[in-house]
Amino acid sequence: MPDTTDQVLQKSGLSRIQISAPATSYSAHQEALFVRHACDALQNITFAAQAGLGFDVSSSVTAYISKYSRDLRQALENTCYFNWMIDPALSFALRSTGNAAVFEVDWKDPSFRRYHRRTEFLMFAAIARMRNLTQTDLHPLEIRFEHEVGQQAQAYEKIGGFPVTFGAERMEIILSLPSLDTPIPTYEPSLRAHLLEYGERLLAERRSPQQQMRAKVEGLITQSMPGTIIHADDAAAQLGLSPRTLARRLAEEDTTYREIVEDLRCDLAQTFIKNGMALSEIAFSLGYSDQAAFSTAFKRWTGQAPTAFRKRVEHPLNTD
Repeated sequence: MPDTTDQVLQKSGLSRIQISAPATSYSAHQEALFVRHACDALQNITFAAQAGLGFDVSSSVTAYISKYSRDLRQALENTCYFNWMIDPALSFALRSTGNAAVFEVDWKDPSFRRYHRRTEFLMFAAIARMRNLTQTDLHPLEIRFEHEVGQQAQAYEKIGGFPVTFGAERMEIILSLPSLDTPIPTYEPSLRAHLLEYGERLLAERRSPQQQMRAKVEGLITQSMPGTIIHADDAAAQLGLSPRTLARRLAEEDTTYREIVEDLRCDLAQTFIKNGMALSEIAFSLGYSDQAAFSTAFKRWTGQAPTAFRKRVEHPLNTD
């Protein structure tokens, strides 16, 4: 029998060879699935956040630019500028308010919005990276996530030792203004200048990947939540397409608008249940008129009622 790691890898479409150094052949979606299934296997949705906070190794160009930057502000500004080299799903921006600094995280590819555990890993890993760079026990004023985790929020605060808010309008890391001036002990201006020049060359050679129509549609659907699922005709209008053209583009990717909606609802429903959300809240979030309609759909997707699924998730060894 394969061990837990092999089972998680198999569910994620990965193998041990793919994740062995130098690991360059796995996709961001496979990474997201691996984080999700790892949390499921451990029956601990906070595992991704814990792993992120323990993250201390990065060998990318942007990581080295940050390592040789003057202070945390300069490192974060470089991260925002070269964000396309860091993560295919996210973009970053740094702004200052009257009494705080806000490191904003937004979606370049909204289809990743469904992967809550990967998002948590990356946000907590960002804090770990700031701590590693400055060699201090830096604590943000707050981290904010868009998704909900029900009664689990306090567990995340315990892990981080700082306020963690779920159900926020944006993903953000709130920092004190003085923390931006925290010096980076490994600052080396000549090396930084060389790496910046190299990064600029990579930027000039960059070709933006063509986002699939499915990813664009998923983005519009998730943005319309909670409480509403955007209609196909409205989605087409927002994409600058006719309904017929949208349907044809999706058919070229072997899917339909309805299939995308159903797949996204099914996927998010299971995640929301694992997050500990009430079934009535899940039904509303996914755009159902009532809990009964949601329960009927969930049983059609999975072959079991959402209450049975929740019981299995909470008591996986119970065979009754």
